[in-house]
Amino acid sequence: MIRVLVVGLGQMGQSHALAYAASPAYQVVGLVNRSDVIPPAALAHLTIERDFDAALARLAPDMVAIATYSDSHADLAIKAMQAGAHVFVEKPLASNVADCARVAQVAADTGRKLMVGHILRHHPTWQALIAEARALRGPYVFRLNLNQRSTGPAWEIHKALMQSTPPIVDCGVHYVDVMCQITDAAPVEVRGMGLRLSDEIAPEMYNYGHFQVLFEDGSCGWYEAGWGPMMSDTAHFVKDVVSPGGAVSLRAPHGVASADVEGHTAADQLIVAPTGQRETRYNFPDSPGHQDLCARQAAAMAGAIADDHDLSRHIADAVRAVAICLAADESVRSGSPVRLKP
Repeated sequence: MIRVLVVGLGQMGQSHALAYAASPAYQVVGLVNRSDVIPPAALAHLTIERDFDAALARLAPDMVAIATYSDSHADLAIKAMQAGAHVFVEKPLASNVADCARVAQVAADTGRKLMVGHILRHHPTWQALIAEARALRGPYVFRLNLNQRSTGPAWEIHKALMQSTPPIVDCGVHYVDVMCQITDAAPVEVRGMGLRLSDEIAPEMYNYGHFQVLFEDGSCGWYEAGWGPMMSDTAHFVKDVVSPGGAVSLRAPHGVASADVEGHTAADQLIVAPTGQRETRYNFPDSPGHQDLCARQAAAMAGAIADDHDLSRHIADAVRAVAICLAADESVRSGSPVRLKP
């Protein structure tokens, strides 16, 4: 049984903690959060601690699950691995590429397993999208977005996230990771644009942005993300891949609000339309929800630990996703395209 310490009890942290509590592979031995919060009923027997260093030293967990704000990910992950723990860390891996590289190097040096919360990698409908798109062959056009009309508590969460991370980085890592799984070509350039649409966020931050990624094989990807009560719900879910061989698309279930966490991964229909042929629609009525996906991530992490899986490619992909999205942020701020290092 893997003894796990969960750090950060926001929306994602609580979901991961519940997944561990429900799995026979894990025992949740501690919870850390920097502010007062009511834990899920399944974990009410545990005291929420404020001091991560003290909890890490006292509990000596086998694994640490990190679901804090991204600017703390690197330091927490490194401390955990150097203390002998495996690490699951929410995306993005870190808030800058240098910190991503530091974390990756410590994972290599210590031999600890490091998994990043790229939840779409565990979603069967998204896995099918990637496989069908690869079968069409490139070059590709990627059209992906995740806009959220967030109000009330959801808007408060987004404003807190934007103290360190713009929307195109926070969620963008998922979707550039999908692009990179479909094309084997290297990304070479990023062009981004963004706009601040609210006086409730810092003057230097923007809550709407989109960017384009250019790949060596001529493929190009578009990603768009906006947060806030001013966002439109009309076109918040666009998930298309187009190539000379045809198009592959995901369709979201009807009635799921754009800011609902269930809507971020929801996809119950895959549409495959080869060029010149009749399209085929595949239904996924049992498409997993958010909590089920967290359980699948927990199972994948347990398997990686038990069977000594090599996660070096997974880590390299996570670092690359952050590099692309941060290049997009740089392009937004500079007004110029950013070339990516090979």
